[in-house]
This record gives sequence, C-alpha cells and structure tokens, in this order.
Amino acid sequence: MIFLNGTSSSGKSSIARELLDILDEPAFHLPVDAFHAMRSRREVAPETLGTVLRRTWMGFHRAVAGMAAGGNDVVVDHVLSEEWRLRDCLALFPAEDVVLVGVHCSLEELERREQTRGDRPAGLAARQFTRVHAHGVYDLTCDTTATPAAECARLIKEFLPGRPTPTAFQRMAARA
Repeated sequence: MIFLNGTSSSGKSSIARELLDILDEPAFHLPVDAFHAMRSRREVAPETLGTVLRRTWMGFHRAVAGMAAGGNDVVVDHVLSEEWRLRDCLALFPAEDVVLVGVHCSLEELERREQTRGDRPAGLAARQFTRVHAHGVYDLTCDTTATPAAECARLIKEFLPGRPTPTAFQRMAARA
C-alpha cells in the first residue's frame, strides 16, 4: 500500500495516476474524493454534516483495507488532517505493508492551484496546511511545489524495493 497524504490540491491524485503507469504490478488508485463523489447529491443539514463526513471517511478506510486484504496493491490518496483518521488507518491497515508518503507543497502554490481548479472551497488547502502533516512521521516525502508528479512517482517507485523497517506506520502503531 502506497499511502499519499497531503492537503487538497497538493498533487496526490496526479502522483497516483503516474504511479499506476510505472509500477511493476497492477494497482488500484483509491482516492478519498471518489468516495465523497459517490454520496447522493441531497443537501445535508449543517448539524449532521460532520457525522456524514466521518462515516464516509470510516467507510473509505474500510474499503481500502478490504482491497488490500484481497491481495491488491493500492495507492491511497487521502488527507490526514484530523488525528482520528490516522488512528483509524493505523488500526485497519497492516503497518508493515504501508509506505507513507508525505506530499508537500507551498501554501502559495496550493492557493494558486485551488483557485485554478475551481472545484474546491476557497481556503480549504490553507485550513488543512498545518494539520495534515502534524504527525510528522513518513517513510518518504516529496514536494510538488516545483517537482512534477511524474518525478515524485519515480522517486516513490525507486524507494519501494529498499524501504526500511520499521515503516512509519509501524513506528506510529508502536507509539499508539
């Protein structure tokens, strides 16, 4: 499991698409955005939105775990901007199989991308910026401010064969 963690608009999905093209074995890109897109378009009352979102994220984590348990290689595209999400993933995913990649990008570039995309609430990346990497432990990091997604994907692929143990997930699970 390659787990890409970064803010909205940091380039996680672009890296994941590049990885699918270069990895030696078939893999599935599992982006959290796809799970949000599957939800009905019915308006959600503000007082229940938090519950709906939490259930969506919890279901996403379990779907990822199920795909991995089925023997599939997966590239996860997620935003660990709340501590409970990380704890949930630590409880569900086999820590020795997870390569946790921190996808970084400057705030200025994130804001530029967010505005260009036009499909994200203004300021989303800025709200996530200080929280998404708060746990601070990664197997590998990449900065997409100036590094293209294809180069980040190549670096990740090259890292896989010699990745050290314990993994970042193993180190965090041991502390939990």
